[in-house]
Amino acid sequence: MSQAFLPRTRRAALAAVAGLALGGPALLQAQALPSAPVVINVVDAAGNLALTQGAFEAYQAANPKLVSKFTFTKAPAPEVPAKVKAMQGAGRSDIDMIIVGTDALAAGLEMNLWTKLFPDFAAKFPGLKDNYLPSASKMNDLAKDHGVAIVFMPAGPLVEFNPDKVKTPPTTPAELLSWCKANPNKLIYARPANSGPGRTFLMGLPYLLGDKDPMDPMKGWDKTWAYLKELNSCIEYYPTGTGAVMKELGEGSRDMTLTVTGWDINPRALGIVPENYKVLPFKGMTWVNDAHYVVIPKGVPPEKQAVVLDIMAFLLKPQQQAMTYDTGYFYPGPAVKNVPLSLAPQASQDVLKKFGRPEYDGWLAQFPHATPLEPKAMVDAFRRWDQEIGTQKTK
Repeated sequence: MSQAFLPRTRRAALAAVAGLALGGPALLQAQALPSAPVVINVVDAAGNLALTQGAFEAYQAANPKLVSKFTFTKAPAPEVPAKVKAMQGAGRSDIDMIIVGTDALAAGLEMNLWTKLFPDFAAKFPGLKDNYLPSASKMNDLAKDHGVAIVFMPAGPLVEFNPDKVKTPPTTPAELLSWCKANPNKLIYARPANSGPGRTFLMGLPYLLGDKDPMDPMKGWDKTWAYLKELNSCIEYYPTGTGAVMKELGEGSRDMTLTVTGWDINPRALGIVPENYKVLPFKGMTWVNDAHYVVIPKGVPPEKQAVVLDIMAFLLKPQQQAMTYDTGYFYPGPAVKNVPLSLAPQASQDVLKKFGRPEYDGWLAQFPHATPLEPKAMVDAFRRWDQEIGTQKTK
């Protein structure tokens, strides 16, 4: 780790925490730093550590009196809220911070699992809203003051295909359906509750189909649910994660999937999907943006909470944000302003130069952007998809 990527000094961290103490006795108690270094247990329910693990390690290297070590555990998003609820019900605090996508964020908000961060700890994140990219700021609003967005992706939905097998790729939902019926079992996408591309496709369809209310999956998606049921007739099964989708696409057992910017670039960079595979936007699409968040489960001891808050603030620093370009996994990655690719490690710059797509800049400017569903609506949409679409075909 180069000096350029080392975090703030312990003295600065202590000063920031001390500044929060001015908020009053209750705030001081919540922000008391540990007297000895602590183990911070991190659960990644978003596949985010590919982007941020280096930043966590840099934080520990510069703050050995605060963090003795990090433990990292990866878990499927649908399993995390139930695990946290059981932990809290038993009066235990085994997890100190969780990295979530909009899926687990929404489920945890519905179940009231996350610690409320704002306004109590707002001083820890000065100028937060102004520091975010405008679309990332809107994504941060989805956390309802119970989390902080740390990476951002203007996701999709996009059509990805094998150009050797698909000579006339679809650019509308009707064309996608026609292609799927003419090529049964050659289209694949994953269960939306555990797949960024899956849920982006699900949430992008109401805009493409002209549904009554794209933000109301229960009363405003008549065309979307009808379409998905018809599309279901030519899809063999739905994997429970995007990784399995890309493996089948790359191996040639499927010819097409629905994807997002990061899941287009990264599997090609890793050699899972051939470099020559193509993507296209839908005509007249609306980008459904995506983000990853850090949340703190309720019940974390105050001294650990103080450290976790400092880590969260550190992850938003430009030099740490630049690391999130990574190998294009959550393209582009940074959620805050003024983090150009030139600030990223050279390896990231090289990967994106080779595997990125110059067309993305034009498409991102051409089409409008929308936030995903509100948390309760997203949970409702996942539940309805599971019951009406994927119930017999998810594996």
